[in-house]
Amino acid sequence: MKVAVIHGPNLRLLGKREPEVYGSDTLDDVNASLRSLATELGAELETFQSNHEGELLDFIEAAAQRVDGFLINPGAFTHTSVALRDALTGVDRPFVECHLSNTAGRERFRRHSYLAPVASGVVYGFGVQSYLLGLRGLLARLSG
Repeated sequence: MKVAVIHGPNLRLLGKREPEVYGSDTLDDVNASLRSLATELGAELETFQSNHEGELLDFIEAAAQRVDGFLINPGAFTHTSVALRDALTGVDRPFVECHLSNTAGRERFRRHSYLAPVASGVVYGFGVQSYLLGLRGLLARLSG
């Protein structure tokens, strides 16, 4: 199984941006943890990060040709992007949405997700563990 991990806007700032909210792990740390778990579970991983919505859309369309599913932290696009939702549903691959912080306990505008209703699952509030739990869930969905 092969999974593409998509990191949305501002996630390159992990480790620097609001560590009290997002933790001290960097994006490289997150990717290393994901790669380690993927290897343990017998999966291949491809990672991608962009601050640009169109680049995320292009990546999803291209990656769908070579992956079985997506793990995505859409960042702020969670709350704004119908285009991202349409891209993920359009490629007909399962995906799991994840967030480091507990979006339900934050500002009101962060509580709505355009992706959650069409995702295979959503994991949030556990820091880097949200990614790892999301990957485990996605791989279980793909296996069964």
